[in-house]
Parts: sequence; C-alpha cells; structure tokens
Amino acid sequence: MIKNFLSLEWKSFFRSASFGKGLAIKILMGFLSLYFIAIFLGMGVVLYPGLKKTFPDKDPLTIVNSVLFYWVIGDLVFRFFFQKLPMMVVKPLLVVPVKRSKIVNYVLGKSVTSFFNFLPLFAVIPFGITLMVEGYPILSVISWMLTLMLATLIINFLNFIIESFSTEIELSFLPIISIAGGLFVLNYFDVISFTQIFANGFNAIYNTPVLIVIPVLILIGLYIINFKLLRKKLFLDSGLKEKVKEIQASNLDWTKNFGDIAPFMQLDLKLIWRNKRTKSSVWMVLIGLLYGLFFYPQPTYQGMPWFFAFIGIFSTGIFLINFGQFIPAWDSGYYKLLMSQNIKYEQYLQSKFTLMALSVVILFVLGIPYVFFGWEILLAHFVAAIYNVGVNTHVILYGGSFNRKKIDLSQKAAFNYQGTGAVQWLIGIPLLIIPMGIFALFYFLIGFEIACLVLGILGVLGIVLHQKLMKGITAKYLQSKYKMIDAFNQNN
Repeated sequence: MIKNFLSLEWKSFFRSASFGKGLAIKILMGFLSLYFIAIFLGMGVVLYPGLKKTFPDKDPLTIVNSVLFYWVIGDLVFRFFFQKLPMMVVKPLLVVPVKRSKIVNYVLGKSVTSFFNFLPLFAVIPFGITLMVEGYPILSVISWMLTLMLATLIINFLNFIIESFSTEIELSFLPIISIAGGLFVLNYFDVISFTQIFANGFNAIYNTPVLIVIPVLILIGLYIINFKLLRKKLFLDSGLKEKVKEIQASNLDWTKNFGDIAPFMQLDLKLIWRNKRTKSSVWMVLIGLLYGLFFYPQPTYQGMPWFFAFIGIFSTGIFLINFGQFIPAWDSGYYKLLMSQNIKYEQYLQSKFTLMALSVVILFVLGIPYVFFGWEILLAHFVAAIYNVGVNTHVILYGGSFNRKKIDLSQKAAFNYQGTGAVQWLIGIPLLIIPMGIFALFYFLIGFEIACLVLGILGVLGIVLHQKLMKGITAKYLQSKYKMIDAFNQNN
C-alpha cells in the first residue's frame, strides 16, 4: 500500500501543470538545504573544542544540555510557521476500499522523513562522535544522541497537534506564540526553570540509559493523538461547516461609481473580507504603513536618501504586492465558472487594477505624516506612489498570467505558502529592486530631485499608456486562459 501511495504522489508531481516551476523550486530548496546542512555540520564539528576553549572549567555536554530548552522552543516555533503536514489527495481514496488507518499512518510516517527532522542530526552526530573520542561512555553518549532524535520527532508531532487546533482560530499564530512566549517568560523570571528541568532530564538519561523509555512513550502518545485527530477529519464531508454564522453584509453601493467593473470589485472586496487568507492582506497594510518607522527615526538612514524610494514603494504598495501577486489564483476555486460567463476579461482585470491603484492612493495619504522626518521623504513617497500606480500595477498583473497554483481560501493565513511558485519569488525584482536601482543611479549621478523626477515620469508614462498596456496584458491572460483552468482544477 505504501508503494502504491508513493507511486500516486510521483505521478501527481510529474503530471502537474506546474511541474516545471515545482521542479525549479525543489532544486532551489535543495541548494538551500545543502547550505543549512553545511552550517549544522560545521557547528557539530567545532562545538566541543569551542566550548572547551571558552569554558575550560565546565563540561561541554552539560553546557549543551543547559540550552536544549531554547532549542526545543525555537524548533517548535520555526516548524509551526514553515513545516506543513505532508498531505496527499485523499478524497479519491475515500471511495475505494482503502482503510483510513493506512492513509493516516502513511501521512504521519511521511512526516518523519521531513528535512526538519534530519537537519539536527548533522550537528548531533559529529558532536556525539567527538564525545566518544574524548573518552565519554559510549553507551551513555548513544543514549543521549537517541534521546535528541526522539525529541526532534516529539517536536514534529507536537507541532501538528498545535497546528490542528490553531486552524480553528482567526489569528492562527496566537496559540504557538502564547505557548512559546509563556514558557520563555516563566523560565526567564525563574518562576519555573525549564532550562534546568530539560538539562536534568537529558543528564538523567545520559547517566541511566534505561530512562530513554520515557521519551519513547511520549512519542508514541503524540503519534496516537495525531492519528485520532487526522482519522476524525478523514471524511468526504469533513470540510462542511457545522456551525451557522450570521453573515454581516457590507454596503458596497459606492463601487457603482466605477461603472462596468463594479460587480468585479464587489466580488473582490467580499472575497478579501470573508476569507482568512485574503484578510491577511488587509492586516499587512498596517505593517506597510508603519514600515518607515523602522528606518526614518534612525540617523543612519536619514543620510541615505536613495533608500527612501524603496521604503516608499513598499509602504504605498504593500497591498498591491500582497494581493496582486496571487491574481488570478484568488479566484481559482471558481475560475472555471467565472470564465464560462459572458464577461469581458479586460473588465475583470481592470477591477483588479482599480482596487490596487486605490490602495496605493489611500496608503500614500495615510503616510503623509512622514513629512515630520523631512520633505524629501514625502516627495519620495509621492513619486513612489505614482510609480506603483503607473508601472507596478501593470507588472504584477502581467506576472499573474503565469500563475498556475490553486489557493484554498479557507486555510490559515499565517506563513501559508500555498499557491506560491517561481512567479512570486521573481516578481519582487521588477517591483522593488529595479525602481530602487533606477532611483539610486540618478541620485548618485545627478541628485535627489532628478531621481524623483525620473521615477515620477516613469509612473506617469505607465498611467498615460494604461489602455494599451491593459490590452497587451489581457491578450496574455486570454492566451493562458485554458492552461490556468486546467491548473486550477488540480490540487497542487
């Protein structure tokens, strides 16, 4: 059965509409994995001699045990945001004679092979071998190393339990932040010394290897809990809501002022406000609006006017970037239905453009108080807003024609990378790097005012040529229309 599951996933990967982009991302992640492996391997090799040299009067193993609590907390938080339960398309399997227990065991077993579980070994094994060479008891060291491996798996399954309950909450990252922050505060103020508890636990297993049965039992318990949680959700109708909530309708009559594109704008606004994933774009606006406060109050950045353009582009275009990079994937759930209607594609795209342009104008107006830090900053934000409206809106709409990954709007928003492909990684270059490069070039060659003028002229040209640009972008979407329909029908 495991062989059949692996065969299905293999075919799903190679037959996917986004195979080329998925393969490119996996190759990139492979190089990134090699980088982290090299770091952990180097750390494992130099850890013992480094600690011995820095703390000659202390046992390196005791020092390592005393900081394991921070490793557990850090690993748990990192996994929550970046590690997802390896899923497979199970709904087609639920109507064939395959036991649900086998599907769940396969999914949980696959999670054990995660890179996050193997990475610590590249530091633990060299350090353990060094301990043996230095004369530490071999059985005790092996028990200590196995305990760390078991702790890694415990964190793996504990993360899935926390994530399972977090998905039911609007701000899904609050439980993990509360748990990790609470434990850290209790330890920091010596209310409960978790560093000492963890250190004593690992020291006890090192001195009495038979105690390794305790983390084994904890691991088995967490596996059983995960098994029950997943098995409970493994039904064809598990996605149906049990609770009925009263819908609060918003008054969107003001959108009628935009003529033919009003229905599409209403659809987008309702989509943004009613779904977890899209609603995160609204909260990100606040971060973008306050982004300048991280830089402008510092004297170092006051002397770097060429950097103002980047902050202005990001601050006024934060909604444009977060919402625009997933056009039209936001509508992937009903994209086939949308394309079967008698509508003009240009109107559909024009509504997206209008929504993003309005957000840029609103964010610029709300950011006017930055003039407190200098008129140059306000001027840089003004030309950045013009550039966003005239250039970046068209760039991000054109980039959307290459989107081939479906988005599940009901999934949690925090650090959710579903729908993210090569397009989302590469689009940042023309959106942020190129305008900053142009601004910096003219700033150093001529001056600040000319750099602002050049950026503003580029934005005005984009606004003047808007109709022609939209016709070209629409043609590109129409050319990719059926490829996107096919791709959005798949579960990526």
